[in-house]
Amino acid sequence: MLSSSELSRIRALREKRHREAEGLFVVEGEKVVRELVASGFPFLEIYATQAWEHPAGDTRLRTVTEREMARLSHFPTPSPVLVVARISRPALGEGELNRGLTLALDRVQDAGNVGTLLRIADWFALDRVVMSPDCADLFGQKVIHASMGSFARVRVVSAPLDEALRGLAVPILGCELEGTNVHGLAPVADAVVVIGSEGRGISEGVRALVSERITIPRHGGAESLNAAAAAAIVFDNLKRG
Repeated sequence: MLSSSELSRIRALREKRHREAEGLFVVEGEKVVRELVASGFPFLEIYATQAWEHPAGDTRLRTVTEREMARLSHFPTPSPVLVVARISRPALGEGELNRGLTLALDRVQDAGNVGTLLRIADWFALDRVVMSPDCADLFGQKVIHASMGSFARVRVVSAPLDEALRGLAVPILGCELEGTNVHGLAPVADAVVVIGSEGRGISEGVRALVSERITIPRHGGAESLNAAAAAAIVFDNLKRG
């Protein structure tokens, strides 16, 4: 049986301020946890009901009742397993953004979009994702759930974009409603693609650093594309061939 203090500690990790204070976050969901356990992701604690197939001999495992899991869970319908992991915040290396393909997220605050963008980065084998500090929290459950495990496979760095993108030698491509048709771009091996907030677009400080504005041709009446859909189309063009 879990103590009330242990229940409270894990429940508190629903909130960003507690995650930051403890340096911990939660991953919940049978499919994603099984995938990450198989890949050796360094969890600290595993909480699971009898319904989950427990890894034999794993000393991190705590078996809990369904009632306890319902209190631990971050979702209305709890999964049979929940894990606790330590927050890691890698820093950008000097000149790192001049090598490979980078997805830069500028003020993307919808957690589902951020998670899906991480899946897109994983799908296209991008070298990294750089998120401005005012994006949705990478370690929030909605981002993690939407990423379907990609958050653990993609290098993700948080950094002020107006500093990180300054002085780069590679093209900085900003996705805008007006710009060069993305279908006309030649494939590239080294570039940064900036995706802005759906409601506000790319911030002024970052827009000043963009070397080329690109757009996806619109054939209908929709005002804009979902940020994740736009990123997928852009990288499909940049990686073709």
